[in-house]
Amino acid sequence: MSRFRDALAAPGLAAIAEVKRRSPSAGELRPDADPAVLAAQFARAGAAAVSILVDERFGGSVEDLRAARSATSAPLLAKGFFHEEAQLNGLSRAGADAVLLLLRDLDDRRAAAMLARAEELGLDALVEAHDADELARAVELGAEVIGINARDLDTFAVDRGAALELVAQAADLAAAPEGRAGSARATASHLSRDRLIVAESGVAARAHGAAAELAGADAILVGSALMRAPDPAAKLRELLGRPLVKICGLTREEDVAVAAAAGADLAGFILARETPRRAPSVLPVPDAMLSVAVYVGERGDADSDLAQLYPRENGHRGRDGVLLRGDRQVARVVDRAWHQEDPEHIERARAAEGRIVLAGGLTPENVGEAVAAVRPWAVDASSSLETEPGIKDHERVHAFVEAAR
Repeated sequence: MSRFRDALAAPGLAAIAEVKRRSPSAGELRPDADPAVLAAQFARAGAAAVSILVDERFGGSVEDLRAARSATSAPLLAKGFFHEEAQLNGLSRAGADAVLLLLRDLDDRRAAAMLARAEELGLDALVEAHDADELARAVELGAEVIGINARDLDTFAVDRGAALELVAQAADLAAAPEGRAGSARATASHLSRDRLIVAESGVAARAHGAAAELAGADAILVGSALMRAPDPAAKLRELLGRPLVKICGLTREEDVAVAAAAGADLAGFILARETPRRAPSVLPVPDAMLSVAVYVGERGDADSDLAQLYPRENGHRGRDGVLLRGDRQVARVVDRAWHQEDPEHIERARAAEGRIVLAGGLTPENVGEAVAAVRPWAVDASSSLETEPGIKDHERVHAFVEAAR
């Protein structure tokens, strides 16, 4: 019975919430952390699984694993530096459902032996890779859950961009028959359950988790951001919160700053010619946001995290669009045609499948009702938040984000 793997395979983005008192890269995080209390809180806050550091370098021990097991029925991942099968025996007795295996520290012979022993004990394994070579090894070893760590364990530097590309590569392999890369994946995640992908390290904001999700991750593993938070469980709920909020039609850096301060996750810059809200370019956005370049008719080459593309009809923007990561569609945008009414707008969105960005006519006054009806992945507003085209009303931006949450 694969409790850990099955929990990560549930629809949507799953989270593995980590309990660790200290980190070699960040020092003391939460020295007085109680693994029993935190594990129970994380499970109630929506964690699919809980990771427990059992290595003394992180202030942990196997006793922490036993304490967490006594407090929650959630799947537990024992995290440490494991090299011998005998270590897995003790972790299984202490209540682990899964163990971390670092390919950085294991050759293929040792990794295969550890995987075999884990299977004998009924343990899942999170096989962690840091580069393309290790990813290829994980696939060759038949790993069912592969972790992609954004942190270099030698320098402790975090490179989310490089890690996201590796997540995308891993997700392609996970969806391809017999490990062949390049097969099409559906907009909705989890097309194939042959392998699950976990994005690890560097997740401190909803947008970070969303970026991993859109790259193809089935789950995120979050530790330091939770341990640093005044209320770790509340931080976990924040990271998993949906819908994401996109403020579109941004043309000024001061309005980007207001959207970020309000808690928006996505910043939209319209680059189509037919709108008075055309941005001069994709402006810089804070680390906790993703930039979205919005096009009509043809995709441009602006430097942005994502692109939103609509058809052009009768010289104007058509009705629905797509959200793209690179050349891959990652969500459907359910919108209304340019300056037209659409009485079936909400019903169309409610009936749509996959990851939905709901746009068109959303305001601070109606977004809550729309979210309740559609349950979209993200909501998108522009003209309803303006004092004039391209100039945002800061109070309405804050009100929209608050109402959408």
